[in-house]
Amino acid sequence: MAFLPIIMVFILYFSGIPIAYALFSSSLLYFGVINTSSPTDLILQKFITSTQSFPLLAIPFFVMAGSIMNYAGISTKLMSFADVLTGHLPGGLAQVNVLLSMLMGGVSGSANADAAMQSKMLVPEMEKRGYSKGFSAAITAASSAVTPVIPPGINLIVYALIASVSVGKIFMAGYIPGIFMAICLMITVHIISIKRNYAPSRAKRATAGEILHQAIDSIWALLFPFGIILGLRIGLFTPSEAGAVAVLYCILVGIFAYKNLRPEHIPLVLRETIEGTSTVVLIIVAANVFGYYMNWERIPQMLTEFLLGITTNKYVMLMIINILLLILGMFLEGGAALIILAPLLCPVVKGMGVDLVHFGLVCIVNIMIGGLTPPFGSMMFTVCSITDCELSEFVKECIPFIIALIVALLVVTYVPGLTLFIPNLVF
Repeated sequence: MAFLPIIMVFILYFSGIPIAYALFSSSLLYFGVINTSSPTDLILQKFITSTQSFPLLAIPFFVMAGSIMNYAGISTKLMSFADVLTGHLPGGLAQVNVLLSMLMGGVSGSANADAAMQSKMLVPEMEKRGYSKGFSAAITAASSAVTPVIPPGINLIVYALIASVSVGKIFMAGYIPGIFMAICLMITVHIISIKRNYAPSRAKRATAGEILHQAIDSIWALLFPFGIILGLRIGLFTPSEAGAVAVLYCILVGIFAYKNLRPEHIPLVLRETIEGTSTVVLIIVAANVFGYYMNWERIPQMLTEFLLGITTNKYVMLMIINILLLILGMFLEGGAALIILAPLLCPVVKGMGVDLVHFGLVCIVNIMIGGLTPPFGSMMFTVCSITDCELSEFVKECIPFIIALIVALLVVTYVPGLTLFIPNLVF
């Protein structure tokens, strides 16, 4: 009976019930029927108090900043800058696709937002230049997996709240893994483009003068992530306040620098912000109530004892957890998988001496790969629906990119210094 709510969560989720309602319904089943020793109003109070968290403010602010960025023309400037850097390489537009996702990580932090934007912006142009639809869709979805790993990714904030680690440290930890993922994808694009003779988007390598000129033209977009890092490092603002600064910065750049932001964009930005924020925060507060049930029944401790019974070697344990997450990632949406599994797995790895900041990046890179795989990959469905790409064609073309990301995952997992270098340097 103690495990019935967990079983119910999966049954409801696979029945099409949103994960937030599945988590909350299962918690009410436990405290309302199975274990009635706690008053019902205490559970409802737990639900409400879960929202009273200052770090949660970072989520709506960064969601809004990402939305404003699209209307302000920041993403267009970033694409132009990416083109002068990588457009001369074989498969030039595909390389631009990857680099743009990496740059977008510093401003939007949402894989689905990045996938949707590039599906509209780059995929039609790639098809015009001879790239197959399947390849164009696959690299767009695969590159969007990089975006949430580079701060200010929403999943980074969610994990920091779940694992009780510093948001600043988890932000700093995301840069090198995100860049390494992009490099793995760019190498894969290079190999495929040479085999298929995909042409560069530029006739020749950009000169230093051209790169400098485009960097100056895109300077307001490029300064954004550096401003966030510097502000966090010198203590000018907290991660939540950084989100508010990001919104103000994007508004000022959109109005005065790029002159693309218009009054008619305000309702669109507000709607996108409310939709994005309400979904994430509702899941978080429902997961907090569900976590209350799991702690009551000592389920994290039971799982810890079970896994430690299999092995006490942390490297073997990390491999088991990676395989578990890769399999579950095929069936659970990334954010849902993180919210359900992180509270269970963090005590296990912490007891083995694994740094929780490092483990957070392992989890996030892993669940991003799940977003590319059937049957429930969110980036896969986003890209395929916008580009009208057949699912079978997408999956076939995406396999090399999934392999490249798994290689990146293994390096991130077993070379913790890669992840912890910048946090140790900064903090």
